[in-house]
Amino acid sequence: MSVTIFYFPPEPMQGDIDNIVKPILDGMWGIVYPDDQVVERVIVQKFEPDVYVEFGSLTDTLQRAAAANRPVLYVMVDDGTGWRRVP
Repeated sequence: MSVTIFYFPPEPMQGDIDNIVKPILDGMWGIVYPDDQVVERVIVQKFEPDVYVEFGSLTDTLQRAAAANRPVLYVMVDDGTGWRRVP
């Protein structure tokens, strides 16, 4: 299982980005997946205000998250295995 976490904070973060990962993954335990040991990959990125980022393509959900009033937390869980293929 793969989890993608994009955080859109209202202002520049004071703490480290890794500090938001464990509470999010633990919060999904028992609801999204039976045990967090099934998570093999985690992608995390912050998008602070006033820092230009260009997305190649956006899903409708990610587009709404990027355009919404901050703070916004976007989480995508993928149970496919396509990411395991390394070119």
